[in-house]
Amino acid sequence: MTAVTTTDAVTRRGGVRALWAGNPGAVVQRGLVAARSSSWVVVLSGFFEPVFYLASMGLGLGALIGDVETSAGVEVPYAAFIAPALLATSAMNGALYDSTWNVFFKLNYGKLYEGMLATSLGPLDVALGEILYALLRGLLYATGFMIIMQILGLNLAPTAILAIPAVLLIAFGFAALGMAVTSYMKTFQQMDWINFVLLPMFLFSATLYPITVYPEWVQTIVMVFPLWHGVELVRGLTTGVMTPDMIWHVVYYLVMIAIGLVFTTKRLRALFLD
Repeated sequence: MTAVTTTDAVTRRGGVRALWAGNPGAVVQRGLVAARSSSWVVVLSGFFEPVFYLASMGLGLGALIGDVETSAGVEVPYAAFIAPALLATSAMNGALYDSTWNVFFKLNYGKLYEGMLATSLGPLDVALGEILYALLRGLLYATGFMIIMQILGLNLAPTAILAIPAVLLIAFGFAALGMAVTSYMKTFQQMDWINFVLLPMFLFSATLYPITVYPEWVQTIVMVFPLWHGVELVRGLTTGVMTPDMIWHVVYYLVMIAIGLVFTTKRLRALFLD
């Protein structure tokens, strides 16, 4: 018995098997089972928030504003301008909720990851499992909002269907980075910093008005925001204005995902295995 335990310990300390057991689905399944007892009112509230923004600002204020010029120089109705931005924001919010607050509770109070990592699961399994579970909420929000956009005639091109995989990429990026940041949080007060960052990012990422209204130095700062890249990517797909810059938006999120997975995996290993 002692020999087996020693061998397992050595295996978990080094090599790929120490990080990855190839079973992140077990973490997703656990999350789905736990969600049965959760309040669906909380889930629905995250879906209706962008819908309310679209109804009040896109349809209401949009009747006064008229058409708006996109960054590609194409004029579209104001509602069609902000709808893809709200779609990207909806995916961000859905993914971040599960990858921050839920992860924070499991990490610091529920002590669930200690139990998971005591099994054959590695820290990469846990990280990917939690991120994939967060993607489900982002996909749920995005699909529902896309249906509303289609009903209102705000999808201006056939390429709008590609907004769904684009939104999944956005949700993946925010979920990966959100979980990485949350793994370093110790108190609820520290978690407030997440909302402190999200609000200005939502307001200034060319969501409600074109980025060209800012001076050039402000535009440079805005272009660093991850949400801006998501907004521009989805807006290009729903309006049919495809530009080479969209490739860089995709690359931005791929880098974001890689950084999030690396830091989360290293952090979970440092906390529970080393």
